[in-house]
Amino acid sequence: EVQLVESGGGLVQPGGSLRLSCAASGFPFSSYPLKWVRWPPGKGREWVSTIDTRGTPYYADSVKGRFTISRDNAKNTLYLQLNSLNLEDTAMYYCEKDAVRGRGTQVTVSS
Repeated sequence: EVQLVESGGGLVQPGGSLRLSCAASGFPFSSYPLKWVRWPPGKGREWVSTIDTRGTPYYADSVKGRFTISRDNAKNTLYLQLNSLNLEDTAMYYCEKDAVRGRGTQVTVSS
């Protein structure tokens, strides 16, 4: 059974940083591209970033230059470094493998 467990969210001031983690199990981690998505309050799903099996990252324009996706295949863990956070980054963040996602971690940016 595929399991994804996100962590690392929290309350941060504009301009601040957070590092999200996603611990994965139940599948050959290194063999799959993985992504981060988010649900801002009152809005639909937004794709944030994808990392392929070679470690090549892809980013939504809204986060390019501020967020960094990475993976540690030895630890079966996906990461998302969030820098220069702004109010529009407030959302529940999820990691996804295919159509499966975890329970998410809340990121709230507020002064």
